[in-house]
Amino acid sequence: MRHLPLILSALLLLGLSAAQAAGLRAFDVPAGPDGPAIRGLIWHPCAETPHEIDARGGRTFFGVNDCPIVGDKLPFIVISHGRRGWLGGHHDTAAALADAGFIVLTINHPTDTERDTSGTDSLAVTVERPADIKRAIDYALGSWPDAARIDAARIGLYGFSWGGYTGLVAIGAAPDLREGLPNCQASSLRACKELGAGLHPSGPVVHDPRIKAAIIVDPYPVLFFAVENLKTVTIPVQLWSSDPAQSGDGLSGCCAADVRDMLPSPPDYHLVKDAKHFSFLATCTPKEAEKIPSICTDAPGFDRVAFHQRLHAEAVAFFRKHLGEAGTR
Repeated sequence: MRHLPLILSALLLLGLSAAQAAGLRAFDVPAGPDGPAIRGLIWHPCAETPHEIDARGGRTFFGVNDCPIVGDKLPFIVISHGRRGWLGGHHDTAAALADAGFIVLTINHPTDTERDTSGTDSLAVTVERPADIKRAIDYALGSWPDAARIDAARIGLYGFSWGGYTGLVAIGAAPDLREGLPNCQASSLRACKELGAGLHPSGPVVHDPRIKAAIIVDPYPVLFFAVENLKTVTIPVQLWSSDPAQSGDGLSGCCAADVRDMLPSPPDYHLVKDAKHFSFLATCTPKEAEKIPSICTDAPGFDRVAFHQRLHAEAVAFFRKHLGEAGTR
């Protein structure tokens, strides 16, 4: 009987996903002078009945491969995963947004994924991750075969953890990446050690003014930001925080409140009681829970399925408010 909650969660996930049908298709940005190849996945409105799709490592998506895209001039959302994450980490959120009428792109940040950790926590990824976002949007609006389906005036971003840092920089934040940064003195972060050794970022800090609204979730790290570094963030932000009471993992509740207090305009702020940092990742199947318990285990009594229903409703409402609904332009 000890597996009953996991089984019930999986069944609820199946039901939830069936209501959040999405078409799926590959999206791969070729390597070029500006950076390496970026692997991605597009989630989009689809009129066909969803089904279970086997993803990497025994994971499961729900949708329809290569389904025709429903709609034209649709708003477009890019999702940036966390440290050592992958493009499927927020698959239920991507599917919910797609079902609501958005074209959604999830990408793998090339050197900071579960399969390639060569750049994880490095000074290089502090500038490469935001550049990945811009390159992906460039490709989506240019060379992607269905570029005409996107309304270039309605682009949003969803970023989690290191993806939250990535999102803040992409929407205008100017991280302090200088040698001798005071916040780095007590930090063991690889990027801080590299700054202390006299290294410099591998390229310029890149922003993308085409992004008109952003959802930032548990941003990390924020030691590169002070008030003056965030004053150039002028678009609407919805900001989510896990519960500081769950901070035993070293991540939960650490940083969103600091960002809230530094942003020049108050964000739409949500503190989620009893949520752990990884509670924002897609609800786990029983197989996933057995394989990666550190990511799949929530605080006692916390219902990730129910929380994600609330998260998705708030995300859809936020993006519709600031980007408009499908077919409104």
